Amino acid sequence: MTFSSTWHHLLENIEELAQDAMLVTPLSRKAFGVTDVQEYRILIRYRDDDETIPLQRDQFETLFRRIEDAQGEFELDRLPPNAEPYAAVLSLHPRYEVDDHKGTLTKSETPTGSPLVEAQEDTDDADKEREEPDVAVYSDALLLIDALERHDVTTPEDVETPALVNLYTLLSDVQRNANDLRQDVRSVLLDRLHHDQPVSGQFGSVQRMSRRNRSLKDDELVLNAFESAGIDRERLTTVDSSKVDEALDVTELSESDVYEVEETEYVRKADVDEEEKETRLQGLKDRLAETEGEEANELREEIEELEERIGELTEFRTGRSFHESATGG
Repeated sequence: MTFSSTWHHLLENIEELAQDAMLVTPLSRKAFGVTDVQEYRILIRYRDDDETIPLQRDQFETLFRRIEDAQGEFELDRLPPNAEPYAAVLSLHPRYEVDDHKGTLTKSETPTGSPLVEAQEDTDDADKEREEPDVAVYSDALLLIDALERHDVTTPEDVETPALVNLYTLLSDVQRNANDLRQDVRSVLLDRLHHDQPVSGQFGSVQRMSRRNRSLKDDELVLNAFESAGIDRERLTTVDSSKVDEALDVTELSESDVYEVEETEYVRKADVDEEEKETRLQGLKDRLAETEGEEANELREEIEELEERIGELTEFRTGRSFHESATGG
């Protein structure tokens, strides 16, 4: 297939898009829409920006050639700066597909599914039916919210001991279950983030990072390695990292000769949009305040039922009351 036929097929597909259709750049996950289609360029605009950006035909052809040179599988991290929209738009062609997990733009011999992403704000979910998620932190969070609304924790010294025990228990449960869920989410994100490229969401952004952990190898192995490099064993009778690092500086030994080096990948919170969080939180408060009728009653009953379920675990009892109940006194 020539680029000319690919280009015109691509333009035809773009012209069929809905006016409010949104795409997302494959690495940085920035939402944008197509504003105009012309013979030699495509005009786009990022959702949070008023500037119109032209995507030139000859640049699409360059990307087309690079995919061909890569035997049909082009690594997205090889894209020049600000070139992500080209990959996203090209993937509207039925023969090209962005693979988020592999970080590639791939040419296929068979038509691929639509890559179009309706990048709507989370606030648009208000019209959808909401269901209780089957995760432990959800129930704990509901109970914690209810407890925080009933007790003024800005002055915890004025709160009664049983209430403080309840709060502490719920805070511990939320922390533990939230961390378990965070690790599950992190594991999935590690497969989707590529080469330290920040990815933004509504409330902030994250990026993939690398961490190196090293530990000394067996003492005898370390001592033998330095002895062969001209360092007396007596200087390292007790092997510790500070002495080892000093010795490394004056020998030709490499770090891997004496250290077990392990590199791990992790996700780090890169930024938090506090203003967006406040706006979203206020919206949730307003909606809760406006909730009336059967839905409100069901929510209150659900919270009360959850509270009763953990009441026995969180209820404060003195040693004496426990002894009396155990002895029937």
